[in-house]
Amino acid sequence: MASSDWESPRRRPSPDPVAVLRGHRAAVSDACFHPALPLLFSGAADGELRVWDTASHRTVSSIWAHGGAAGVYSVAAGSGLGNTVTSQGRDGLCKGWAIEEAGLSRRPIFTIKTSTHHFCKMSLVKVPCSAHGTQTNLSGSNSGTEPQRVPIEDNTGSDGLNPAEGTQEYEQGSSLDGQNILTIAGQESFEVELWDIKNSTKIMCLPKRCSANMTGHPTKQKGLCMAVQAFIPCASGGYVNILSSYEDGSTLWWDVRKPGSPLSSVKYHSESALSIAIDGLCTGGISGGADNKIAMFALDHQKGTFSLRNEIEIERPGVAGTAIRPDNKIAATAGWDHRIRVYNYNKGNALAILKYHSATCAAVTFSHDCKLLASCSADTTVALWELYPPKTPGKVDIAIEEVEK
Repeated sequence: MASSDWESPRRRPSPDPVAVLRGHRAAVSDACFHPALPLLFSGAADGELRVWDTASHRTVSSIWAHGGAAGVYSVAAGSGLGNTVTSQGRDGLCKGWAIEEAGLSRRPIFTIKTSTHHFCKMSLVKVPCSAHGTQTNLSGSNSGTEPQRVPIEDNTGSDGLNPAEGTQEYEQGSSLDGQNILTIAGQESFEVELWDIKNSTKIMCLPKRCSANMTGHPTKQKGLCMAVQAFIPCASGGYVNILSSYEDGSTLWWDVRKPGSPLSSVKYHSESALSIAIDGLCTGGISGGADNKIAMFALDHQKGTFSLRNEIEIERPGVAGTAIRPDNKIAATAGWDHRIRVYNYNKGNALAILKYHSATCAAVTFSHDCKLLASCSADTTVALWELYPPKTPGKVDIAIEEVEK
C-alpha cells in the first residue's frame, strides 16, 4: 500500500542549507564527496569540474573536464581509486583526475572512450560497509574471501571487441578487482558495459553478446538503460552484481557469472526509471522515475529476487536522483519540482522536504561520515545540508563498549 509524503500542517518548517556553493555558470549535473578528505566534487553542463572545501565552503580547484556542449554528466569518487575523481561527459568519454595539493591535475590520468552519448550516469562498484561505516577490504586478502572478479571478454582480435563474440567463462587467471571496474550503459543503449579503469578496456557486456543479432533480446524491448548501480554482495563470493533501470520503468538484477540473462526483473515505475541507489549493506535500495512513485526494495541474495518494502507517492512527478546514507538510516531524492525529499530508509516515512533550489534538482549525495547531504540543481548551485547527523558516542557509551570488549 502506497504511503504519501504530503506536508502536514503540524510539521516543523524545513531547515535551510548550512551553505550554498556558488561558482558554476551552468546547470550542475552531479556531485560526490571524497571518501576521506573534506572535499566535494561537482560537474556542470558546460564541462566544468569543480572541487570544494566542505569546511570553508570555498573552491579549491576548477578545470574544464569535457569540452564543447558535452558537459560533465556524472562524477564519482571511491576509496578503491584513492585520490582520484572520475568524470563522465556527454562526449562519450570518462576521465580520471588526480587530486593533488594544488587541486586537480590539469590532464587526465586515464581516459576511457566508451562512445556512449545518452543519459545514464556511470557507477563505480560499491562494497558493503561494516558496522562502523568503513568499507570492507576490496582485495579480500585479509578477510578470507575471494577478490571481486568478472569474466573477461576476448580482446585478442586486431579490432578489439567483436560484437559477435560472447564472454569467456571465468578462469582463475582472468579476474579484476572490483575497485578497478566502472559500469555504464552501453553503446547499444539497452546494454550495460563493464570497463577496466586501469587498462581503459571493456571487460564485458550485459546481456552477453552471444550472436551478431540482438534484435529479439528481451532487454532491448525495455528501451534505453537510464540508470546503473554496481555492487558486490557479501553472498556473491566476491563477484560483481549490477542493478540497471530502463525506459519502460523496469529494473533488472545481473550477476556477471550469468551474463546472458538477469537474475530477476521488476517494474516499480509506470514511466522511465531514472535513478537507483543501493544501501550500505548491499541488501536493498531505492529507485525513482518520471512518475510520482518512489520505491524502496529489498534484495534476497539467496533467491536472486526483489521484494517491495515501501512505495511512496509524491505530490509532483519526476525523481532525477536518489541516495542512501552510509549508515542506512536516511534516504534522499532529487525532484524535478526543485525539492529534495528526505525519508527514514527503514520505515519509509517522510522526514523533510527541502525547498532551497529554484530549478530542477539533478542529484543528491551523502558524505561518508554521514554528516552532510549535498544537492545540486539546474539553478547552478550546490547546497549543503546537515540533517539528523549521527550521534557522537558519549563517555558512558564508550565505557560500556570497553566493558563489552
